[in-house]
Amino acid sequence: MKLWSIRGNTQKLDGGAMFGNAPKALWQKWAAPDDLNRITLACRSLLVSPLNGKTVLFETGIGAFFEPKLRERYGVQESRHILIDSLREAGFEHEDIDVVVLSHLHFDHAGGLLAPWSEDREPELLFPNATFMVGAEHWERALNPHPRDRASFIPALPGLLQGSGRLEVVAGEYSQTLGRAVRFSFSDGHTPGLMLAEVVGPERVGGQPHGGVVFCADLIPGRSWVHVPITMGYDRNAELLIDEKRAFLEDKLARNVHLFFTHDPDCALAQVVRDEKGRFGTTHELGELKARPLGG
Repeated sequence: MKLWSIRGNTQKLDGGAMFGNAPKALWQKWAAPDDLNRITLACRSLLVSPLNGKTVLFETGIGAFFEPKLRERYGVQESRHILIDSLREAGFEHEDIDVVVLSHLHFDHAGGLLAPWSEDREPELLFPNATFMVGAEHWERALNPHPRDRASFIPALPGLLQGSGRLEVVAGEYSQTLGRAVRFSFSDGHTPGLMLAEVVGPERVGGQPHGGVVFCADLIPGRSWVHVPITMGYDRNAELLIDEKRAFLEDKLARNVHLFFTHDPDCALAQVVRDEKGRFGTTHELGELKARPLGG
């Protein structure tokens, strides 16, 4: 089993929104803003192959589906579909992907499922041979968005996923498609039913798997958000997210499960640590994964 970090399109978003109620005097030490107060964000995916005999892509980033006006509004930096280029650099085409695991369906995590925008073309689903996996509670949210986050969803996407005949809605700890190779947990602080996928590690201690990798999605977008009190203005329930994040990090620390970050521009993978004051942090940080063995 090998792991690749796959770069997608990058974004620039308002730093104040990304760091919630943290003051700029603090967060600008972690992420330097531009003259519009925006910080640079990656939209990074994780590719694992073979995983339960399949080639699996965890998320697809924001992609290039936005028309030019919306691309500018949401700070998308490139017009071409960077994820497709990055997959090709790793030796894969989007047709080679057997499974796409989606933590949630906000456009900066699922937009890469779609072909690049074209003035004369309706939204078109890529990955023609893939099973698409999304959590059950979040699927209901996507079908009936709340005004709080309606703008974060792509209106055409649920219908395209249903129409593909290759949608698996995941309700529990394991899925039909990936079996025991990937263990799922769920979080509600950012959005209802956010699905956190852990590629199960090779060791077992006390009956629990150790040494895996977990896709942190928007529970922990990058290293700066490992600090438990730091949340985003986009989060549905900041206090709940803080409680969920603390429990999540305690578990990953205890089982030596490494964190994979989607939005950190400089770090793809890191190990959790905790200092003498109980504050979580990261070590053994890697900016990129290229056919890296699990646990290697």
